[in-house]
Amino acid sequence: MKGRTGTIAALLALSAALAIVAAASATTNRAAAPTATVGADKALINCGRTRTLGVAAPITGLAASLGQQQLKWANYFVTRYNRSHRNKLRVVSGDTQLPDTAQAIQVAERFASNSQILGVVGPAGSQEVQVSSAPLRSGGLGYVSGSATRTSLTTDGTRRGYFFRVVPNDDQQGPRVANWIRNSVKATRVVIVDAQNTYSTGLADTVERLLKAAGINVQRETVSEATVTDFSSLVARIPANTQVVYVPWQVSSKAQLFGEQLRAAGKTARLFGSDGLFDPDNFKIPNSLISFFPIDLKSSVIAAYRRGPGGGKSDLFGLPSYAAADVVARAIDKACANGNATRAEVRGHIGRTNIPKKQSILGFAVRFVQQVRAPLGPGDMQRPADFGIYRINNNGAYARIG
Repeated sequence: MKGRTGTIAALLALSAALAIVAAASATTNRAAAPTATVGADKALINCGRTRTLGVAAPITGLAASLGQQQLKWANYFVTRYNRSHRNKLRVVSGDTQLPDTAQAIQVAERFASNSQILGVVGPAGSQEVQVSSAPLRSGGLGYVSGSATRTSLTTDGTRRGYFFRVVPNDDQQGPRVANWIRNSVKATRVVIVDAQNTYSTGLADTVERLLKAAGINVQRETVSEATVTDFSSLVARIPANTQVVYVPWQVSSKAQLFGEQLRAAGKTARLFGSDGLFDPDNFKIPNSLISFFPIDLKSSVIAAYRRGPGGGKSDLFGLPSYAAADVVARAIDKACANGNATRAEVRGHIGRTNIPKKQSILGFAVRFVQQVRAPLGPGDMQRPADFGIYRINNNGAYARIG
């Protein structure tokens, strides 16, 4: 019986391994993936002249307008890096197709099984980070997001030493939004509409709590931005005297449709979007407000990107992914100093990142918190600048007003 049990166990293990390989080969990534061995976390990788990093972003799907920006900015960093370094970087991209989290899992599994990948830029959405954490951690990969803001991603401790981000968290964005609605807009009647996902509900909960604590009348609604194509029933539930509708969504085309239907119904409430709606090409409802990541708008890199791969556009939502790629590249360089590296070494160097302000495209130094210091956790930046507030003008242009 003991021998038979061992044989069955071996067959089950073999079947599981074959399933993992099959799943990896079925994903939408752009390059073939060598299979990693057991103990990938500490497996010694020959760095060679070309080192590999993964980029996980929603390249197609409903949020493609944002994910393509992230991939372009990450690739732009690699292009600039390769011009000035003897050793080169290459990108393996994975299409997470936000809000389809199943694709994010497949991308994470494929990255984990690719023995050449030393670190990852992304994933983009907070819900993608949540579902990707287990496979990325099992593969020993450190990952740096340029857009995932849910506070608990760092403060709950489950991703410590693996997950990092170069944008502030929701406990920094939420109060900024609530204060602006209360003190600058001076609204007393607010509707908050969450999009039924981790990213959206986290922000919605924070803003709702703070506004209610200030005595403001808040009505909470919910809708699936991924599936709804007609927002007329939602529009009907919004009182005519509403002053602000807060929409922490990620699909700008849906926010545009909702805004158009709101206006068509004769309702004048001001839309207030979160960072996920910072998309000048697709979200253009005049007089709307948007909170957005702190970035250095005066950076010469932005101007060069606009002249080059941006094709005349700044694509600012994707810009933090350039900073994330910078963090991963510096960590790979340090880990590969002796010609070999492990993923664990790269993670350790990511955690000890110290990019001075003058070298940072974000306009402030990039260093990561090591211990929980509410509202920050390990993987958050130590002293990020505050979220900016932008207004959409009548011509569709975004103007920073706070």
